[in-house]
Formats: sequence, C-alpha cells, structure tokens
Amino acid sequence: MKKTLFISRDAIAQRVAELAREIARDYGQDKPILIGVLNGSVFFFADLVRALDLPCEIDFVRAASYGMSMDSSGCIRLTKEPEIPLEGRRVLLVEDIVDTGQTISLLIETLRHQNPQELKICVLIDKLERRTQEVPIDYYGFRVEEGFLVGYGLDYAEQYRQLPEIFTLEP
Repeated sequence: MKKTLFISRDAIAQRVAELAREIARDYGQDKPILIGVLNGSVFFFADLVRALDLPCEIDFVRAASYGMSMDSSGCIRLTKEPEIPLEGRRVLLVEDIVDTGQTISLLIETLRHQNPQELKICVLIDKLERRTQEVPIDYYGFRVEEGFLVGYGLDYAEQYRQLPEIFTLEP
C-alpha cells in the first residue's frame, strides 16, 4: 500500500483548536455530553475535549462497518451504547469520518431514542465521495471529495490509526 501525506499534524491541530472555539461559543456555559465514536475518533476526540474551554461530560459508543476492507460492508454493528443518561441533555456526537453516512445515521437514530434536548454532530472528515444517506453535520474539520484516508484514528484493517497525520492510502 502506498500512503501519501494528505493533512499535516499542524493543520489538524489548528483545525481542532478552531472547532473547540466554535463549540465552546455555541454551548456557552451549558454542560454538554460529548460522545466519541470508538475506535476511530479516539485521537480527535481526546484533542478536541482537551482544547474545549467548556465544562462537559464524556462517554463513548462503538460501531463497526468496515472490517478488513476499504469498502463499508453495509452491515453496521453497535457494540457499545452510552452509559450517561442523555434525556433532556445537549449531546455532541464526535466521529472521525462520515463517508456513506450509514454508521452516523444509525448512531443518530439510536441516540435520539434516549430523548436528548439536542443532538449535534462533529466530524473530523466529512467525505462526500460515497455518501448514500444525508446526515446533518454541525461541525466538521475537513471536507474531502474522495480517497481512502488513514492516520489520526482512521484505519485500514485496524492498521495506521496511530499515525499523527492523515494520509491517502492506495493499493
């Protein structure tokens, strides 16, 4: 596999800081629940939460759809749900990438059943190439037209997540 630098460490850090300022401005002194989507969002989620000048609670969900392929299987499994009660709370779901939109749509539907006051979406990468379901994205780090991305939490067959920058990956 050939990997090519796509988004540098500095560009990621700058954009995460900007997102944190936008989110803090929008939430004021409310204490939202930030929910990270495991495993991919872990680096982005941690950096974003640390950059927030905002009281918040954190929790996680876990969903899987890619397995060992570059294409979504279309079969999405939710293997962990939030443990903090969401009813009546402002919730920000933090995801690494929205590609087809299927995984985030399932998560939105699942979380809405818990009756949050508000549910917003924050993604590092809003990838438009294979979108099959429209999803409301309130905050995004980078909008990308196409390409398979790895690094900074994004993986291929559970590899490359630990890279501090984002790369395109080609066979």
